[in-house]
Amino acid sequence: MKLSFREKAAYGLGAVGKDMVYMLSASYILYYYQDLLGIKGTVMGAIMMAARVFDAFNDPVMGVVVAKTKTKWGKFRPWLMIGTITNAIVLWLVFSAPPALNGAGLAAYAAVFYILWGVTYTMMDIPYWSMIPAFTEGGKEREGLTAMARSCAGVGSALITVITMLVVPVLGALIHPKEAEQAQRIAGQIKTATDETVIAELNAMLAELNNPVERSGFSLFALGVAIVFVIFITITCLSIKEKSSVDMESPSIGAMFKALVTNDQAMTVVITIVLVNASLYITSNLLIYFFKYDIGGADWNGTYVLFNTFGGGMQILSMMVIYPLVRKFMSVTKVCYLSFAFAIGGYAVLLIMMMSGVKSLGLLLIPGFFVFVAFGLLTVLTTVFLANTVDYGELKNKRRDESVIFSMQTFVVKLASGVAVFITGIALDIFHISRDSEGVASAGELSSVNLPGLRLTMTVLPIAGMLIALFIFFKKFILTEEKMEEINKELKERRA
Repeated sequence: MKLSFREKAAYGLGAVGKDMVYMLSASYILYYYQDLLGIKGTVMGAIMMAARVFDAFNDPVMGVVVAKTKTKWGKFRPWLMIGTITNAIVLWLVFSAPPALNGAGLAAYAAVFYILWGVTYTMMDIPYWSMIPAFTEGGKEREGLTAMARSCAGVGSALITVITMLVVPVLGALIHPKEAEQAQRIAGQIKTATDETVIAELNAMLAELNNPVERSGFSLFALGVAIVFVIFITITCLSIKEKSSVDMESPSIGAMFKALVTNDQAMTVVITIVLVNASLYITSNLLIYFFKYDIGGADWNGTYVLFNTFGGGMQILSMMVIYPLVRKFMSVTKVCYLSFAFAIGGYAVLLIMMMSGVKSLGLLLIPGFFVFVAFGLLTVLTTVFLANTVDYGELKNKRRDESVIFSMQTFVVKLASGVAVFITGIALDIFHISRDSEGVASAGELSSVNLPGLRLTMTVLPIAGMLIALFIFFKKFILTEEKMEEINKELKERRA
């Protein structure tokens, strides 16, 4: 029996809530603990990298647990619900660090709850994606539902990207109305002030007042996102009914590495995914610091939101509109090379603008357009290429490692995220980019030494990562459309 619109919508709604939670964690935990609470960037980066790597290795373990579960509600929905509720609670605790904690105690709190967040997210994420075969009939229905859920996940991510720094100050003002009122008055004074010394003093006062407002705002915002998350997943669980006969494959870490070692094209695509995603995450992790400490101004927050809104929109547009359009005129490999050219060229122009002191949002959106479109295209392309390596592996090794290959995608993306956040943390410490307890940096105020460091880390490292990825892809990748036609023809003959 085909899925109804209600069932598809309910499943997609779960993806929206799931990725709202993921994006809040991925984009703002480093900023919350490093910039607002004062933990060293290197320490926070090491915590987040360790948690990410542990989480990546934990995925197969959770897969085994889910596969062995047998209840009258099925094997997937119980864990989906348990994981969602526990993850929602932990998310709120992550963004609600007790004000009395500092130093080693605060670092320990961050480490414990961030690792718990990763574990509980895996408890929910693995059954969510693994349950698709349990209520679909396969073929186009399954592919269509997967694509729809991925698009809904993109909507959830985009929502958090757009609204977080708009809503956080408003919610924080409910808890600290006096500080918020004073901050608003000082922000007005900054706009009319002309003396640089006065502006610097006002910026320092503004940062001091905004700190407790932002901290409380993040706590309330995380609580709201957590509640929405639980409601959306509950709707998913109540609307979807599993088939009792579905078995779930859960590849081990050993199986993943074996598949990589015996499939050189899978290895090439995986390395490309790591480099591309690490490059993107380095930029996205530092973006809020760039707008706060480089662009600056009393309304840096609004400028940051506008840039993020534009970027999120371009990435979704590139995946849903631009990719199908350019595919009419060129092969997937040519689209890939075009994407690399867009990304590297966009970063190069962005670097030139930064070093020239350009602070106009309109001008910064020009290179931003090319970078965001490139990463949207590469997200689609790497999934397509990974799927092609399954057929290649079947021809070469006489074994079809479909579940193993696609399990790697989550693994390597988490690995790339961990590496990127560690690099980001080191850069924040080296260039002293934070508002620490002594107020070293206020909005729009970094030294002539620190600013170039921030700008170079945001652009030169991603350019290097993209160039290495391009070189490896160009030298090693052979699965062109013509090659895939040959492989598929040979596989059909072998199966016949």
